[in-house]
Amino acid sequence: MPGMWDRIAGMRARFDEIEAEMATPERARDAKRLQELAVERSQLEPLVLLLGTHLKSTDELSQAQELLQEADDDELKQMALAEVEQLTAQLVELDERAKRALLPTDPNDERSVIIEIRAGTGGDEAGLWAGDLYRAYGRYADSQRWKTEIISASTTPTGGFKEIVFEVNGKGAFSRFKYESGVHRVQRVPETEAQGRIHTSTATVAVLPEVEDIDFKIDESEIRMDRFHSGGAGGQNVNKVESGIRLTHEPTGISVTCTDERSQLKNRVKAMSVLKARLYDLEMRRQADERSADRRSQVGSGERSEKIRTYNYPENRVTDHRIGLTIHNLSSILEGELNALIDAVATDEEARLLEAAAT
Repeated sequence: MPGMWDRIAGMRARFDEIEAEMATPERARDAKRLQELAVERSQLEPLVLLLGTHLKSTDELSQAQELLQEADDDELKQMALAEVEQLTAQLVELDERAKRALLPTDPNDERSVIIEIRAGTGGDEAGLWAGDLYRAYGRYADSQRWKTEIISASTTPTGGFKEIVFEVNGKGAFSRFKYESGVHRVQRVPETEAQGRIHTSTATVAVLPEVEDIDFKIDESEIRMDRFHSGGAGGQNVNKVESGIRLTHEPTGISVTCTDERSQLKNRVKAMSVLKARLYDLEMRRQADERSADRRSQVGSGERSEKIRTYNYPENRVTDHRIGLTIHNLSSILEGELNALIDAVATDEEARLLEAAAT
């Protein structure tokens, strides 16, 4: 595919420019610019390495083909033929790897995330289900060595959550959790159900990339801050200190409450982090709408009202409706073993993008 490799050759030229600029004394004194260049370099490096391998293999194939044409000895011809076949297959594989490497990447993939889980239909059982999802995500984050921290939570009398908002801090967290956005439906027999009837409940998950100041600016004059008693386990401190914070972005009406910390300042910082993420998400969706009627390239529509999975307890089954995948391993999945589900959806998305790129 000459056109594709020509494109990558142009990227190598840019890679060489970046390396030259990074080596100058001026850049050594400009930490911000140096960081920007380092990020761009790291994005180009895999393609540059692929190009080097492709050029080497193409040269070796040319030599092997020449030897095959000129060789008089049968044994030498067989050796040359085997090498031609091996190198031809290698070049086909390199073409596939280059196609994948050239697919558009989500600029948020490397970010940490803010996850919001809200109980849906199903009453108390929906709240318990929201808690089960939160614990599954926490266990998965632990397995990836990512750190989780609750921002705000509203509990139910039965020990579940009406809503829980938490951070997952770690490189690449968004690239994995982004496939969890949507409605998660559970089918099981509640502990309080004397007749043994299966109930259906739902919880809605929203996954937002964590936003830095350089990405998205908010006009502070557009934010209203309200303070209130945060409640909690009780005690004199709770009654005397207004540590709870509610931030409202008046142009959009988006409101964020944080009560997890005793410190008003810490609660404000956390609330602002969530507010930025929600406004950033709103802006990204607006831009996507302008670019295309298809809201995003990820599997599914991206709407949080979309049912993405069903978890059936009696059958120990999980079905991902976006790709038609069913796994009979519900207990392990709720222990945080989510890679099989996430990998399957990510692979399907990649196949769709490759198909679109080929047309």
